[in-house]
Amino acid sequence: MSEQMMTASGALDGGKFARQESRDILRFLTCGSVDDGKSTLIGRLLYDSKTIFEDQMRSLEAVSKKHGTTGDDIDLALLLDGLQAEQEQGITIDVAYRFFASDKRKFVVADTPGHEQYTRNMATGASNCDLAVILIDARKGVLTQTRRHSFINSLIGVRHVVLAINKMDLMDFSQEVFDKIVDDYKAFAQGFEFESIMAVPLSARYGDNVVVKSDKTPWYDGPSLLSYLEDIDVESADRSLPFRFPVQWVNRPNLNFRGFSGTVASGIAHVGDEVVVAKSGKTSRIKSIVTMDGDLPEAEAGEAVTITLEDEIDISRGDLLALTQHRPQVTDQISAHIIWMDNSRMMVGRPYIIKMGTQQVQATVTDLKHKIDVNDATHKDAGKTLELNEIGFCNLSFAQPLAMDTYEENRKTGSFILIDRFSNQTVAAGLVWFGLRRAENIHWQAVDIDKKARAAQKGQTPKVLWFTGLSGSGKSTIANLVEKKLHGEGHHTYLLDGDNVRHGLNRDLGFTDVDRVENIRRIGEVAKLMVDAGLIVLTAFISPYVAERRMVREMLEDGEFFEVYVDTPLEVCEARDVKGLYAKAREGKIKNFTGIDSPYEAPVQPEIYVNTAEMSAEAAADLIIAALEKE
Repeated sequence: MSEQMMTASGALDGGKFARQESRDILRFLTCGSVDDGKSTLIGRLLYDSKTIFEDQMRSLEAVSKKHGTTGDDIDLALLLDGLQAEQEQGITIDVAYRFFASDKRKFVVADTPGHEQYTRNMATGASNCDLAVILIDARKGVLTQTRRHSFINSLIGVRHVVLAINKMDLMDFSQEVFDKIVDDYKAFAQGFEFESIMAVPLSARYGDNVVVKSDKTPWYDGPSLLSYLEDIDVESADRSLPFRFPVQWVNRPNLNFRGFSGTVASGIAHVGDEVVVAKSGKTSRIKSIVTMDGDLPEAEAGEAVTITLEDEIDISRGDLLALTQHRPQVTDQISAHIIWMDNSRMMVGRPYIIKMGTQQVQATVTDLKHKIDVNDATHKDAGKTLELNEIGFCNLSFAQPLAMDTYEENRKTGSFILIDRFSNQTVAAGLVWFGLRRAENIHWQAVDIDKKARAAQKGQTPKVLWFTGLSGSGKSTIANLVEKKLHGEGHHTYLLDGDNVRHGLNRDLGFTDVDRVENIRRIGEVAKLMVDAGLIVLTAFISPYVAERRMVREMLEDGEFFEVYVDTPLEVCEARDVKGLYAKAREGKIKNFTGIDSPYEAPVQPEIYVNTAEMSAEAAADLIIAALEKE
């Protein structure tokens, strides 16, 4: 055995590893306020359970001398602070995951940040955990961040809490101090529906009640922290849930085998059980459950398997298999709690990508019902945006129906993330609260006359000419000229102009970022209807955001959206200032004016490009007509 595989007290024998392999895994996190000893506590657990290797100890000793805060003692907190900024500042920024094991159980522990600005990291850490160890500094009692993290744990579905009252050595291990903090916390948390709250007095720095019981708290008759973590049952709940199997990929190594691979999210299924493909409703029976180690008679939560069925039915990645008697809901609209995790704010009406298990489609936040004050769990006025670390209760609409459970019923199939469509960054975590039943009562009505028939009657190919550019660039002038030319050639057209539409359809909208998003969404829907009517639609809108222009493009069929970028420099537009708007914007009389105090995101690859600083409006219109005639 190499030196790296030696613990601080010697080698872990093969027999101990073998015993550990048969133990289940408890995933828990530590959270709470700043400087309450979360990292120190985990360091103590790792140190006293003898799972720190000698090279780690040497590194820890060196770092402790440079950045430590415990005098000549080893600073166990630095064991988890892997980022240089964390070591230098003495804070936890990112979630640090560590593995350790005892003879009874294996553990994955997440050390989460205490600072408010890193609340999103704490929420990420909690999403995969079965239990939360919430630390409280015995000198300070229940603080705002204690309440914030408790609420987030409750919202995310962590049902077991260990209230670790730390630094009891600084309060002479006073039972009175301990009892008061426990009473204060339970009074605050009584509405959070935690299944259990276990309070433990401890000193993480010196190890009191961390791994073994301390003789300094004779008045405490409960277990040590590690003993409690070893014995608490959190797995039976997953096994008792309905069977859910998200298909990750179709396994087809040859013509004689077709299986569906993935990890069982919850519940148990046996060979011979009847299962249903949630979205299609097709049913079959499990023929076999295949693993690398041979076939199994059953598969349960957490196991990675390949399932074969008795019948050939259409199944692909993103489908969800369930037992026929316990089906999930399938819907394209939900209400959900969203924890916003990005510096760019969420906007109602903007499309994102929702990833739920192995399912992934476009989703739009259609309404923000209210925000939640994480300090006291009260509701407050929503507005139309969520900022970093804010939590909101929202309605979402999907491009296609998804199979899911409510988060309360099943954390694995009731949670999702939102992804920015351009940066591909995860921007939010979401919890399904319920499906919107009204969606089940809305169906497409079949009609006999379709877009193809309407277009044939008019003898033209319907499309949208989407003019975008700064105010004063000449969009409306050019669009008007193009429509006149198309009309003169016998085409059936309609021009939607930004100013004109705001006198009617969009008269209720302002010019904030969110209202601009909704303005373009509505115009996109109207343009789509007009294309369905067989028309050539011209739209002249600033439409400053790439995301919304792409949203409209994706509403239409391939080849129906022509982006016309009227690229005129800001100084030219401002010099024209036909309506005097730039002057008012410069004077501060108009807020959120594109190009002045609101951004414009230029197209990268428009179908048609014109620059009215270099050509007349008439020449630009002729160029556009010529480009259309080539189609």
